[in-house]
Amino acid sequence: MWFRYVLALRQHLELRCGSSWLLVLLLLGFGVARDGGSVLNCPSKCVCASNIISCSKIAMTIIPTNLPRFTALLDLSHNNLSRLHADWTLHRLSHLHSLLLSHNSLNFISIEAFSHVLHLKYLDLSSNNIKHLEENLFSELRELEVLLLYNNQISQMDRSAFDEMAKLQKLYLSQNQISRFPLELVKDRAKLPELSLLDISSNKIKSLPIGDLKALPAWIKNGLYLHSNPLSCDCQLYELFTHWHVRQLNSVVDFQADLTCVLPLSKKSVSIFSLNNQDFLNCSKFKEHVLEAFLGDTVTLNCDTKLRGVTTREWLTPNNEPVAKEDDNSTMTVLSNGSLQIRPIQVEDMGTYTCYAVSQVFNETLYVDVKVHNFTQHGSHDTLNTAYTTLVGCILSVILVLIYLYLTPCRCWCRNSEKQAAQHEDSINSSMLSTTPNHNAEAAGPKDGFSHHAASGNAPGQNGKFKPSSTPDPEAKGAPKAQRKMSDPDSVSSVFSDTPIVV
Repeated sequence: MWFRYVLALRQHLELRCGSSWLLVLLLLGFGVARDGGSVLNCPSKCVCASNIISCSKIAMTIIPTNLPRFTALLDLSHNNLSRLHADWTLHRLSHLHSLLLSHNSLNFISIEAFSHVLHLKYLDLSSNNIKHLEENLFSELRELEVLLLYNNQISQMDRSAFDEMAKLQKLYLSQNQISRFPLELVKDRAKLPELSLLDISSNKIKSLPIGDLKALPAWIKNGLYLHSNPLSCDCQLYELFTHWHVRQLNSVVDFQADLTCVLPLSKKSVSIFSLNNQDFLNCSKFKEHVLEAFLGDTVTLNCDTKLRGVTTREWLTPNNEPVAKEDDNSTMTVLSNGSLQIRPIQVEDMGTYTCYAVSQVFNETLYVDVKVHNFTQHGSHDTLNTAYTTLVGCILSVILVLIYLYLTPCRCWCRNSEKQAAQHEDSINSSMLSTTPNHNAEAAGPKDGFSHHAASGNAPGQNGKFKPSSTPDPEAKGAPKAQRKMSDPDSVSSVFSDTPIVV
């Protein structure tokens, strides 16, 4: 509206007073704007230049509400602002792309504080007293690219505080009280797909998710700053940062002296790169890993460059031959993401492959070592299974032998029973073979009986035993009958007979 007023006034003055009056009018207009006039609607004590408004270092406690709608850069730093409410501006500032609120005393930020500045690209909230980042605090800033939150008192961050910020590229969270590494900011690429710099140095972080950090692309690790944290020393930490140093990642090379950790026993702070010293943890020296493959496998080599926005990736074989991007007849193919695929891999494919990554500004050369085993992975498993089967068989054999030797049930009572039965049978047989001697021979009269010679002779029997019913040979007539007075030690009956011995 005021542009039309100035234009009409210019035409009128040129007709009446000449062009010299126009210069005087413009000078008066800028002077009024500097002193708080109403032509440009510039806040009092602020400096306004075109669409830039600077209200820095004026001890401001309340943000002026009469800000011009066309404001593109608003500097409110180095003041005494403590709260940022939802109504800090009464109308939408559609042209505002930079908001500077650093070096204030902000301790409260409303969730709706940015509902009128949806097109912000640069937001500086550093050096304040912010302690918590509430749920969906910055979710309305979908076009924000740089967010500065360093040098605050932040100890808690809601996991959804940075949701819907698809264009955020740089996030500065250093010099706070953060004790948990915000893995969700870098692991979930759908959350912050454009994030290339995360500064979380100088906090209270004691441990890192080593495995997850190793899996990140190199261009993310290149901008992941973790120095000046009280990390606990271990060999995995040493291997992680040593690998980053070999790759010459900026996050390690630029702050190598500040990458320290705390020893578990002495609580002494030492350099992470000195953990291979015998005086500390004596960690093994780092060596680049070799990609191992089996004969006939499909292998994919990643060109994991630290550059962002790479336009070209070219591969060379171990024989320094370039790999064609589109060749259906070749076993090597460059995929759409720049990776090299070898299918099926052979022993002659073993060696060092070279990847050239080229961006609009820089380029990088990467090397990937490949080792091919001269057997298929399936065959190796069969060999391993056979070895395990043999081992299990040997163990079972030893167990069975031990069971046979030491756990066989004792059959002594069976043997005693058999022995007693045998003795009983022999006693019966001996009783059948012997006759009870008649101690009163004169009274009893002559009777037929077995003599010593008859018992020891070859009489007929069964199974080597005498038949009880067998008839002995008759004695010679006239021969005197011998009376038995003493037992014959060679007689069977003297041993097994129950008849008492008469002396």
